[in-house]
Amino acid sequence: MATYKSFEELPVWQKAMDLADALFDATETAAFSRRYSLRDQMERAALSVSSNIAEGFERGTREEFLAFLYIARGSCGELRSQLAFSHRRKLIPPSGYEPLRDVCLSVSKQLGAFAAYLRDSELKGQRHFGSKEKAAKEAERQREEFDQKIAEIVRQAREREKTRASRTAD
Repeated sequence: MATYKSFEELPVWQKAMDLADALFDATETAAFSRRYSLRDQMERAALSVSSNIAEGFERGTREEFLAFLYIARGSCGELRSQLAFSHRRKLIPPSGYEPLRDVCLSVSKQLGAFAAYLRDSELKGQRHFGSKEKAAKEAERQREEFDQKIAEIVRQAREREKTRASRTAD
């Protein structure tokens, strides 16, 4: 998995922002003009998804990030419920409801998969990444680079040996 330097780079955050944009577009209709509290709650839930991803990322620890990913996923569920209610009340037509629900489900699944990955990973978070960890990571990178060079030298030696053996056989 790639290492992200900011929450804006996270594909799930980007998708959550798309969800909020689409939801805001859907609630800027006459049908929602007299349903201010429902509209407000839906917009807050939609913004809560990307906001919790961002806040969790910035906290700097895996545990806190995980907690905020689960909160973001909960906001996705809340929004799906509100979308279903709005659809039942005919505030959102099927042509608007289904794409929003699908994006919401997609974000929820991405959040679940990302949380599972983080839960099972050795990553501790940026707050735990000091000079010792940086030095260890650099040493590991150098070892891997060295191993790759050795593997290439061995491969070239074997190629030369094969070439010599085929010349000797002729």
